[in-house]
Amino acid sequence: MRKITAGLFISLDGVVEDPQDWHFPYFDEEMGQAVDATLGSADTLLLGRRTYDGFAEAWPDRERAGGEDAAFARKLGDARKIVVSGRERDFTWRNSERLRGDLVEAVTALKAEPSTSDIAMSGSVSVVRQLLAAGLLDELHLLVHPIAVRRGMRFFEDADAPLPLRLLSSTTFATGVVHLVYRLDDDAPTGGYDKAKASLPQSDG
Repeated sequence: MRKITAGLFISLDGVVEDPQDWHFPYFDEEMGQAVDATLGSADTLLLGRRTYDGFAEAWPDRERAGGEDAAFARKLGDARKIVVSGRERDFTWRNSERLRGDLVEAVTALKAEPSTSDIAMSGSVSVVRQLLAAGLLDELHLLVHPIAVRRGMRFFEDADAPLPLRLLSSTTFATGVVHLVYRLDDDAPTGGYDKAKASLPQSDG
């Protein structure tokens, strides 16, 4: 079964909208390696429509320009890119196709395809939310930036029930960005104050 890994740039107050407006001052070699370890190493990218359109507008030109980011742009171009879109469309970026059918059913089938490579996601917030809720997302990589943006769409929406996650790893970069890796927690802790108070310091008197 193939693993799906999603990466998001996120602010301290949970904003994921327009990261290009606040994220770049914190991008350094450590973050570049983290991004390449997930997005750059996958042979399949699963992208929402808006994220795909932004990528398709920028990365082919960067590959042709031959600059410092051309090698990474080439990796993205060579990868199979599957786009979640509600309508038919023409693709100009190579190796691009539209996801067919119901999202959950189609992604379940995609995970079952024979491959030794992960499926990677970047941005695509609405798709990540749906796959996380459906239990299809294996790892959620949050690159938490030390800035409160204080406006814009937040990743975790209001809902009727909490969403317990288990922390798999935590890495702090020199910039103050914290790379947190989570998965759904099927065995989340339970209990109320009666359980918690046993962990409070006990008086000797």
